[in-house]
Amino acid sequence: MSKVCAVIAAAGSGSRMGINFNKQFIEVKNKPLLYYTLNAFDKNSFVDNIIITAKEEEIAFIKEEIICKYKISKVSAIIPGGKERQDSVFNALKSLSGFDIVLIHDGARPFVTKEIIKSGIENAIKFGAAACGVRPKDTIKLKGENGFSCGTLNRDELFSVQTPQCFKYELIFQAHKKAFEQGIKYTDDTAVIENFGQNVYLYDGSYENIKITTPDDLIFANRIIEEKNLD
Repeated sequence: MSKVCAVIAAAGSGSRMGINFNKQFIEVKNKPLLYYTLNAFDKNSFVDNIIITAKEEEIAFIKEEIICKYKISKVSAIIPGGKERQDSVFNALKSLSGFDIVLIHDGARPFVTKEIIKSGIENAIKFGAAACGVRPKDTIKLKGENGFSCGTLNRDELFSVQTPQCFKYELIFQAHKKAFEQGIKYTDDTAVIENFGQNVYLYDGSYENIKITTPDDLIFANRIIEEKNLD
């Protein structure tokens, strides 16, 4: 049976939320957003271990106010994040040993489901790399430098990628290692692995699996927590 580790990227900020602290510490229904994310993986029987990447100055808070306070049991380490998200993920990957599958997930995406996690693991085992997502609801246009539309994309061929992004460990580790050695920067782990010739299987996520980014997202987050009775 494959051994699975979830890497939770939690070294975020609050700039687009209009706050001066990490948005993942915002409390919704009296609990930090990061709690809901960690709890989803901690309670999932398919996940064996959790690694968190975080700003060094926030590690103590995460340990005391989230992991210990809410008894999150699967977190084995909190790794100091790097300058960019890519650096943080690579730091986490370098710290791992003995895992077959790695799920890389945004700390600010708290509503990932058991089914999405399970499907990601199964597809990573089968295809080597997989990412969940949804089809865009809106028509997507290309905007030219002059502000005018210069084309309309076929919505049926588009896919809005979410996390977790799921990989065989050795594949994603070697891809990040090469990217680091070559000084190539990416904002997405699927892009890292695609650049080195690995195809990524895309499977269904959920429109509720949102990344909390703006104040409007918090309204949606409150509703989801109430409807699903998340603890």
